[in-house]
Amino acid sequence: MDELLNRLRAGLPADALITDPDVTVSYAHDAASFCEAGTPAVVALPRTVEEVQHIMRTATALRVPVVPQGARTGLSGGANASEGCVVLSLTRMDRILEINPVDRVAVVEPGVINAVLSRAVAEQGLYYPPDPSSWEMCTIGGNIGTASGGLCCVKYGVTAEYVLGLDVVLADGRLLTTGRRTAKGVAGYDLTRLFVGSEGTLGIVVRAILALRPKPPQQLVLAAEFPSAAAACDAVCAIMERGHTPSLLELMDRTTLHAVNRLGNMGLPESTEALLLAAFDTPDPTADLAAVGELCTAAGATQVVPAEDAAESELLLQARRMSLTALEAVKSATMIDDVCVPRSRLAAMLDGTAAIAAKYELTIGVCVHAGDGNTHPVVCFDHQDPDESRRARESFDAIMALGLELGGTITGEHGVGVLKKEWLARELGPVGVELQRSIRTAFDPLGILNPGKLF
Repeated sequence: MDELLNRLRAGLPADALITDPDVTVSYAHDAASFCEAGTPAVVALPRTVEEVQHIMRTATALRVPVVPQGARTGLSGGANASEGCVVLSLTRMDRILEINPVDRVAVVEPGVINAVLSRAVAEQGLYYPPDPSSWEMCTIGGNIGTASGGLCCVKYGVTAEYVLGLDVVLADGRLLTTGRRTAKGVAGYDLTRLFVGSEGTLGIVVRAILALRPKPPQQLVLAAEFPSAAAACDAVCAIMERGHTPSLLELMDRTTLHAVNRLGNMGLPESTEALLLAAFDTPDPTADLAAVGELCTAAGATQVVPAEDAAESELLLQARRMSLTALEAVKSATMIDDVCVPRSRLAAMLDGTAAIAAKYELTIGVCVHAGDGNTHPVVCFDHQDPDESRRARESFDAIMALGLELGGTITGEHGVGVLKKEWLARELGPVGVELQRSIRTAFDPLGILNPGKLF
């Protein structure tokens, strides 16, 4: 410990290291439940690339594990500390280095908050689409680490589609530059894409070149109430089959709607089994909403309410934005699953999750990025009740098994971290795991970067 601190202090400012155990413990874990975490030896908060390189060179020399962190809003334990590690918090590297309207790129450090970047580029008539639910708190570096998505993915895609290039400090302290800032580029292997979603196991992202789009028109929203989740899923399939491209297509099940009603007095009918929200940011969103409204009615919607302006659209979106907070109020703890299935299997996923909730006698509400099949079943439980906690974990696993059975994946945007390691192995198979471990070893032969995560 003394040697580690002495070496780190030799290349870092005095305020860049935290050793007080009462403070370092607050950096031990992210927002996930049921994920083990160790006690950090020290928390390092660099401001420059050179300081990150010094930290990694020191860690390599002493064979000390390093756990990179952003805002710790993750939901899989991917930022949880290893015992005796250096927690490398990148939150102080928070500069927007460039916004270029001609090239339509932004160059940022990893600690930039998603919402800060989005607002900065909007001032120049540009748009950075990825918008995770935690966008007011989460960092671009964390978004890159988990390849996060958000509400807009149905039209605009996930973080991976906006990362053009990266500067990455490797485990031994070398600086690697990947990608480009041009619109096209196919030189060599796509190492940039390899780092996106790697959860800090291959290197430390210290700079990112991000693609931007022109700022779209203000979106309008439609809300449709359905007598069953299956009917709402039929509407989703019809919308996509007919070639519509909504900017948002979200679904909430009955459990979630009731929780939102209790928390926010939203006035939603208790008979509603599912609520579908569709939005368009096209030049004529009214016409698009009308067409989608007809498809919802044909699928069995009991009520279709299109917004007339931005203010009404915002009101309609309130229920979706309240959903997680409302479900968190049901019990003392929640586990948020992240299973993505083909859109054509959404109804089976929702019906199967309801059956799992009944089997384990738990409240499980489901919010869905319906446009891309990404479901977020939220298991509500009393963390002080050992039996209920056990059932919560078992139901969480049952939901992931269901997703794989339906041709899906165990995570659409939250990552694997600690929580889903066993399930990643099941999804990839032995050959896939072997190859991915080989790639990890090539970048980090000593295994000091975020050990215990993914595999």
